[in-house]
Amino acid sequence: MSPRLTPLVAALPATVPFVGPETQERARGRAFDARLGANESVFGPSPAAHDAMVRTAAEVWKYGDPENHDLRAALALHHAIAPAHIAIGEGIDALLGYLVRMTVGPGDAVVTSDGAYPTFNFHVAGYGGTLHRVPYADDRQDALALVTRAHETGAKLIYLANPDNPMGGFHDVETIAAMIEALPEQTLLILDEAYGDCAPPRAIPPLAPEDTRVIRMRTFSKAYGMAGARIGYAIGDAALIAAFDRVRNHFGVNRIAQAGALAALGDQSYLADTVARIARARERIAGIAADNGLRALPSATNFVTIDAGRDGAFARALLAALLERGIFVRMPAVAPLDRCIRVSCGNDADLDRFAAILPQALAAVRDTP
Repeated sequence: MSPRLTPLVAALPATVPFVGPETQERARGRAFDARLGANESVFGPSPAAHDAMVRTAAEVWKYGDPENHDLRAALALHHAIAPAHIAIGEGIDALLGYLVRMTVGPGDAVVTSDGAYPTFNFHVAGYGGTLHRVPYADDRQDALALVTRAHETGAKLIYLANPDNPMGGFHDVETIAAMIEALPEQTLLILDEAYGDCAPPRAIPPLAPEDTRVIRMRTFSKAYGMAGARIGYAIGDAALIAAFDRVRNHFGVNRIAQAGALAALGDQSYLADTVARIARARERIAGIAADNGLRALPSATNFVTIDAGRDGAFARALLAALLERGIFVRMPAVAPLDRCIRVSCGNDADLDRFAAILPQALAAVRDTP
């Protein structure tokens, strides 16, 4: 171990939260036939966003605007809020990292759900926070239990993804409102709405950016189809948003991503079309699951979680069988959620391939002693 590392970093495992499909393709020596595991949008970005990024590529010799001025102004107009309530970052992952750095010191308590988004946990560990995990209840994050644990531990932060990853469901606006009212005075709720564009209106509370108890996270990675551009934004109290300038990488959001996001935001008709395509793909995936005697969980995201019907060992074997046959999917990591596999919404060709391979994979797993 290098003596240059801090004791905190030296004690951390040298791991990343996710093993990317590219890593798995290198290991298997060939590409996947269907990439259905990373919750990307295979439907791609708006043509307007694509064209804007292509045009801006000629200017990539320039740094991006460190204030993200045009995009912040457009988002403010889109959401009918002031730009002072918006911070732009390199995807929600980076914004979570900045927020944890701003608010969590060594030993500070942070509450999340056991099995929820692992990148958040990665950041908390990296800054020395103490994670307190609450089990899911009925395949959803347990809002009341999260708040109760925050009261017990004096937590600085609570993390809640709504709609949920990896299970796909959501809490309605009344549940979220009750959760906010019950927060301890010292606790900030992180409301990760990465999949909010795919969700019904009853899942997304009205914006109240002046509320110091909540920070909302949004992204261009999912329904907008720009995961590779790494661009997202936070909505919150102006004083908290201003604090991001103390720690963020001011040139972190590149010029091409800024141009693409600005154009994507302006093409809401394409977004609506993509959301409709996602909904149709969810129905198709649920049908494929049912055809094979499996149950798809209700989803308000761009993926469908499928209950494989047994335990985690069976689901992991099924996952391996699908990967071996060229279908990249993922699964929740924690019991009892790990009885499931998670399938991203794909195009017709992707889902045709999944429909053809799933029964083969199930047969191989079920025939294994």
